[in-house]
Order: sequence, then C-alpha cells, then structure tokens
Amino acid sequence: MKFFRRLLAAIALIAVAFQAVGSFLSWAQRQDDAPADAWIDEEDELEDA
Repeated sequence: MKFFRRLLAAIALIAVAFQAVGSFLSWAQRQDDAPADAWIDEEDELEDA
C-alpha cells in the first residue's frame, strides 16, 4: 500500500513538473513575441512619417 501511494505521489509530481515547464515555455514564447511586434509597429510608424 505504501508503494502505491509513493508511486502515485511520484506520478503527480512529474505531472506538475511537466505542467510548470509547459507554462514557463508558453510564457517565454509570449515574451519573445511581444518585443518583436512592438519593434515592427515602431518601424511602420517611422515609414508613415
């Protein structure tokens, strides 16, 4: 019984770790996209002037 509880806890820990890594990578991807969009917008404004 103790083995199954430890196995279940390990599986839950791995699942939470994968979720955390996925959330971080998603956040990092959004951070990479935001400055690029702002830079492109600024270039467009300079061309319009």
